[in-house]
Amino acid sequence: MFIQTEVTPNPATLKFLPGRVVVESGTEEFSTMEEAEARSPLAAKLMAIPDVSGVFFGYDFVTVTKRAAEWQHLKPAI
Repeated sequence: MFIQTEVTPNPATLKFLPGRVVVESGTEEFSTMEEAEARSPLAAKLMAIPDVSGVFFGYDFVTVTKRAAEWQHLKPAI
């Protein structure tokens, strides 16, 4: 699967566009592993990646926020 990325105004956050619906309505935000594990297997997998500090789902996108790692190292895992 080819997933496009877009920069955001926040350099610690990157937008991923999978080309399919992520959330049918509304949005979902995850800032802890506990929230992710309780509500979304995908969010839990993303939060388990070292240096990922947050995940946000929109209708057709996922944004990931990182701590200190470089995107070039995180993007393949995401």
